[in-house]
Amino acid sequence: MNPYPRDLIGYGAQPPNAAWPNGARVALQIVMNYEEGSEYSIPDGDGISETYLTEVPGATLGPDKRDLIVESIYEYGSRAGFWRLMRMFEERKIHVTVFGAALALERNPDAARAIVAAEHEVCSHGWRWVGFQNMPIEQEREEMQRAIASIEKTIGQRPLGWYCRYAPSDNTRKLVVEDGGFLYDSDAYNDDLPYWTRVEGKPHLVIPYTLDANDMKFSVAPGFSAPSGFYEYLKDAFDVLYAEGKTTPKMMSVGLHTRLAGRPGRAAALARFLDYVLQHEDVWIARRVDIARHWIAHHPAESYL
Repeated sequence: MNPYPRDLIGYGAQPPNAAWPNGARVALQIVMNYEEGSEYSIPDGDGISETYLTEVPGATLGPDKRDLIVESIYEYGSRAGFWRLMRMFEERKIHVTVFGAALALERNPDAARAIVAAEHEVCSHGWRWVGFQNMPIEQEREEMQRAIASIEKTIGQRPLGWYCRYAPSDNTRKLVVEDGGFLYDSDAYNDDLPYWTRVEGKPHLVIPYTLDANDMKFSVAPGFSAPSGFYEYLKDAFDVLYAEGKTTPKMMSVGLHTRLAGRPGRAAALARFLDYVLQHEDVWIARRVDIARHWIAHHPAESYL
C-alpha cells in the first residue's frame, strides 16, 4: 500500500523559532503578480479569452470569441497599475517578489527593466499564465524550461523560485526539483512558515503563498466588495501574526495583481496597510528568495527530514 501522500500535521503545536533577521516578529512577503499579455487569448491561438481575475468575473463570450473588454482590463495592469504599485514600493523602500509570467515580461521590456532596477525578485510564473494541472509531463517540462530561459534572457538572471497558475499538476514539484536550479516553490497554502519536504529522495523547500490575503478576492466570491474590507483583513492578519511573533515568529504573505490592486481605489487600501506595517518595529519585509536563503542557512533540511 502506498503511503498517504498528504501531511496534515506540519509543525504541530511547536513550530520552530524562525529566527528572522534582527529578531523580527513577522516576515512580511509581498507578491506582485505580473501576468498581463500571457493569459488565455484569441490572438495567442487559445480558442478562448481569459475569464479569471477580471472586473467581470465569470463572463465569457464563448469559444473563438475575442473578448476585447477582458483584454483591455488586463492591459490596465501593464499600462498603469504596474507603475502605480512600483511607485508605491519605491516610496516606501520595499522590495517584493514578482510572480512573473515569462511572456508577459517579454512583451513589456520597460516593466522588466524597472523590476530589475528596483531589485525586486522575479519568481517564475510559467512561460504563459495557463493551467498546468492537465498537462502531460513532457509538455510541462518544456514549458518550465522555456520560462526559465526566457526570464533569464529578459532580466539577466534565472528565476530561483517557481509558482504555477493556481493549480500545479502531480508532476510540477518533481520537475522543479529535477531542474536543480530552484531554491523553492510556492505552490502551497498550508502553513505560516516555510518547510522542507522530500521529492524523489531530495530535500526541497516550500514557501507557502496565500489566497486569502490576496486582491484576487475582489473578483471571486465570497470576497472583498470594498477596499476597506481588503485593508481590514490585511491589518487583522498582520496584528494576529505580530502578536504571536513575540514568542513564535511567523511569515505573512500578501498577493497582489497589477490589474486589481493597481486600480486607484484598491491601491489606496494597500498604501494604508503598508504604512500601518511600517509603523511597527521588528518587521522584516523580504523577498521570497531572501526568506528561502534565510531558511536554508538557519533551518537546514537535515534538521527536519
